[in-house]
Amino acid sequence: MYAFVAPGQGSQTPGMLAGWLRDPVYAERLRAWSEAADVDLVHLGGRAPAAEIARTENTQPLLVAAGLLAHEALAMAEPDGPLVAAGHSVGELTAAVYAGALDPADAVRLAAVRGRAMAAACAEVPTSMAAVVGGEEADVLERISELGLHAATFNGPGQIVAAGATEDLERLAAAPPPSATVKPLQVAGAFHTPYMESARRAVAAAAERTPFRRPSGALLSNADGSVVREPDDIRRRLVEQVVRPVRWDLCMESLGRIAPEATVCLPPARTLAGIFKRRLPELAVVCVTTPRDLDKARTRIGAAVAWKEDLVHAGV
Repeated sequence: MYAFVAPGQGSQTPGMLAGWLRDPVYAERLRAWSEAADVDLVHLGGRAPAAEIARTENTQPLLVAAGLLAHEALAMAEPDGPLVAAGHSVGELTAAVYAGALDPADAVRLAAVRGRAMAAACAEVPTSMAAVVGGEEADVLERISELGLHAATFNGPGQIVAAGATEDLERLAAAPPPSATVKPLQVAGAFHTPYMESARRAVAAAAERTPFRRPSGALLSNADGSVVREPDDIRRRLVEQVVRPVRWDLCMESLGRIAPEATVCLPPARTLAGIFKRRLPELAVVCVTTPRDLDKARTRIGAAVAWKEDLVHAGV
């Protein structure tokens, strides 16, 4: 068993696709996806400055495209074997491709629709997000609720992201839960909350026109960490995720139970790799950031599949 995992917004860096763009095959693939999504991924992944790629309408399709480039490169030599796929926030679109439920061009196009719609929703009301680090979960959730905020992301014990009106987040920072600290995040608005309802409707309309398939691998849902198999359920969850919390903690619990012999963090990889190191240090994790990392990932995947086959042949 091996796992592919894809990051979400906030993991992007300037020039993150520069190494991939040197290869004409990858450059052409990016141009094709750019046309499908009506966004210049070649520019965004190459020469665009940090401020430009931080814009939600640019970040989301760029992140999905980055993960898909690496996956396509690995898929050329990917062995047959059991696969589990998971993605953080917009990375769940990337993971749907990994699991065989969605075509790459459709994933990039949906990410572009999602990014533009969420950026527009952010402009409606001044909102933001803040990481609440430490404290007891019950105390953190109680304080978030008291202030009329939303728990938007659960990354693990002591790592909850609150979202909502800017002034309420300022009140949270001024009077945090016991034993917790509050760190404002540089984001456009309150993602994964009811503030994104207009974006949810836009994503729903686009997703309804998009074909989904029954996945060939196990696709973990951000909603609850469960494996989703039915195309309509995958579509529904990807849409509802826009206004609902990301339960990455539950995805991590599922990965811990599954215990893949290799976990490949696809680009940009370092943020998720750090979470794995803290939460699941027992897992063998390999990061793919540039094309130079592909051989290492192929070796780890091949070893994982061979190890499982050896157990099967041995009757274990």
